[in-house]
Amino acid sequence: MKVRHGTRNYLHEAAMTEEEMELCLEQGAEVVRCCHEEGRNVLSFGEMGIGNTSSSSMWMTCFTGISLEQCVGAGSGLNHAGIRHKYEVLKQSLDNYKGDGSPRDIIRYFGGLEMVMAVGAMLQAAELKMIILVDGFIMTSCILAASKLYPEVLEYAIFGHCGDEAGHKLILDAMNAKPLLNLGLRLGEGTGAICAYPIVDSAVRMINEMDNFAHASITKYF
Repeated sequence: MKVRHGTRNYLHEAAMTEEEMELCLEQGAEVVRCCHEEGRNVLSFGEMGIGNTSSSSMWMTCFTGISLEQCVGAGSGLNHAGIRHKYEVLKQSLDNYKGDGSPRDIIRYFGGLEMVMAVGAMLQAAELKMIILVDGFIMTSCILAASKLYPEVLEYAIFGHCGDEAGHKLILDAMNAKPLLNLGLRLGEGTGAICAYPIVDSAVRMINEMDNFAHASITKYF
């Protein structure tokens, strides 16, 4: 479902056109519809890529008001000098932004193709009343972006974990989100969401299958 071979350079222009953004949203939604038709009711979201912690930092600062410097972290393993350079490039990109400041425009201007697809997928999942298992920093940024389009999407989200990327705890706090796990993960790729799934499954089984005192003939105590 490739839309194009990489985004444009948002240091100088929008990452994608309006048409490309719409196609990303629709492609992501289509994947979810296929899963739903197969009888799925829980979806976990992850990503694989380089550079998408940068886009996540941009969405985070634009949508939460947290300073860009606090949003920028090491990503795939930058040292202090690398993080500083990353921040300076992103700050210049933010200064160069000439859009209208609307959520849709910020998503289009600074987003990655896979991130916008995830936004479309999350919105479709919520519309179909499916559970959304959110992974790390990047996918948390995606559900944040999705919530700026339709706040109701958060009612279907379970946050799998809090990772080690600098901005992840801050963005979770800004959303009043309570992640299930904190394992110091940095991998992304959906691993944290998968680790959290057995807890979700266990909770559902506890509600639906746990016996009660009356049925188990437990003597009432005083």
